[in-house]
Amino acid sequence: MFETITVGTDARGVATLMLNRPDKHNAMSAQMLEELTSAAHQLGTDDAVRVVVLTGAGKSFCAGGDLAWMKAQRDMAPVARGREARKLAEMLMALNTMPKPLIGKVQGNAFGGGVGMACVCDVAIGVAGAKLGLTETRLGLIPATIGPYVLARMGEGKARRVFMSARLFEAEEAVSLDILARAVPAEALDTAVEREIAPYLSVAPKAVARAKALARKLGPRIDDAVIDHTIGELVACWEGEEAREGIDAFFDKRPPLWG
Repeated sequence: MFETITVGTDARGVATLMLNRPDKHNAMSAQMLEELTSAAHQLGTDDAVRVVVLTGAGKSFCAGGDLAWMKAQRDMAPVARGREARKLAEMLMALNTMPKPLIGKVQGNAFGGGVGMACVCDVAIGVAGAKLGLTETRLGLIPATIGPYVLARMGEGKARRVFMSARLFEAEEAVSLDILARAVPAEALDTAVEREIAPYLSVAPKAVARAKALARKLGPRIDDAVIDHTIGELVACWEGEEAREGIDAFFDKRPPLWG
């Protein structure tokens, strides 16, 4: 059914949603975004599912946007770019509002949108030594559609330490930034995730869903107006000279004019 992700549920009702493009470091293509959105809706309405674990196949959790997808956007009109940005926004919203506990198993590096995916998880556990970063400004872009979730997780003060600089940081610092709850050795990752799963198997599923919805309601506002604003900001960046230079430099394998 899916080509870029896998979905499976065990006898306990623990579903594993896995990004499955290991040869591309699980970079997000338009197809992957659409499949993730569909999977989130399916898992959210499946009464057999008690908990969802989000992870990636291979060495990387998620490297951000797929290069071919980004290259295609370089030549699009603004309206088309907006449609592509909305695919990412809708995927993040679907995961964020899914009425099931979402546990992130960050088994490798996470950049750009990969950090955004970690931030929509109710709790994320990462492997020690993994590198993370909001790398968009290197390309003359901004972490726009992931921004509301990054700010909701980190708070403005902590977010500003890494939101604009594109600086890479390790999982241990990601804990201090509140992106990850814990960073553990690779051999301890499965056990750490199981510890997060276990409590949800002994509580009322509908109460969990209602409590999660209440937490979202009481937390920072992320509605259609906020999402539309982030999409508009990203489209505006794409139209600017810096994005053209940054994207061209990236594909030409040369430093951009500012670096």
